Amino acid sequence: MDSSESNAASISVTNGNAENATPKINSNGCCRDDDSWKEISIEVPWGTVAGKWWGPLNRQPVLALHGWQDNSGTFDRLCPLLPAHIPILCIDLPGHGKSSHYPKGMQYYVFWDGICLIRRIVRRYGWEKVTLMGHSLGGALTFMYAACYPSEVEKLINIDIAGPTVRNIERTAETTGWALDKFLDYETLPENKLPCYSYEEMIKLVVDAYDGSVDEASAKVLMRRGMLAAPPEMKKDGFSFARDLRLKISLLGMFTADQVMAYAKQIRCKVLNIRADPGMNFQNPHVYTDVIEIMRKNAELVIFEKVPGTHHLHLVTPERVAPIISNFILKS
Repeated sequence: MDSSESNAASISVTNGNAENATPKINSNGCCRDDDSWKEISIEVPWGTVAGKWWGPLNRQPVLALHGWQDNSGTFDRLCPLLPAHIPILCIDLPGHGKSSHYPKGMQYYVFWDGICLIRRIVRRYGWEKVTLMGHSLGGALTFMYAACYPSEVEKLINIDIAGPTVRNIERTAETTGWALDKFLDYETLPENKLPCYSYEEMIKLVVDAYDGSVDEASAKVLMRRGMLAAPPEMKKDGFSFARDLRLKISLLGMFTADQVMAYAKQIRCKVLNIRADPGMNFQNPHVYTDVIEIMRKNAELVIFEKVPGTHHLHLVTPERVAPIISNFILKS
């Protein structure tokens, strides 16, 4: 990672400034607690992209991206265990967490949009030789960015993902019409019709939906940014999900296996891939292995580590992956 001063001053920091942003350090050289971060806001044409900046504000950060329908809180337990002098900017992708939703009429093409968002941020702040870290969808986006800009990425850290998920193309063709209708239905759903839950119901719903990937404590971490108090229009007490409901319909713009392999050939940077065991159950599990092998032929370095844990192991069991990531950032 380029350690030169970043253009961080042009990022809006809502609860602090560069002078007091340096975190407390423990004897291991890591952030001591989970509040060593600042809330940030980046202006984009459709609103703002929100996020959490861990560590010093005057250095170029590692840019970290979360998974589908998660938010930047997914790294809340990992970042305090990483070297405190290495800043990490964890953003909420559009429609997630505290970031603006897309205007009505716009589709979420999550893969292509995400690559462009990374580029928008990098160009805006003039970062060079970036280090990227991603989990799940976020890892697919950082993989794609590293393939699109091979000379501008120094290091790539992916957690339980190798590249964009490859889905059954026949199934995609069969369900496209349904997906478009569902998207339009969600777009016109009145706010007073949105689901509303008590806090306890919300947490249980999240734990159940993730099917064992997160525990109750981890769900509570994600929901710090993942839910909002029900708006007055709903005339109900309780909470709703903060994310855009339209994100549930995001199968358009998916990749074929051939496309993923072609992009894998483009990657030249140093790569750390952490595969959870058992981790995510992919429709086409061989693609994961194939991507790793292709990157080994072209990338400067590929380190593949299999670590016991769920798909969200960086959130549920961060102590298992933090030393691997720290060593890769500092020594590779």
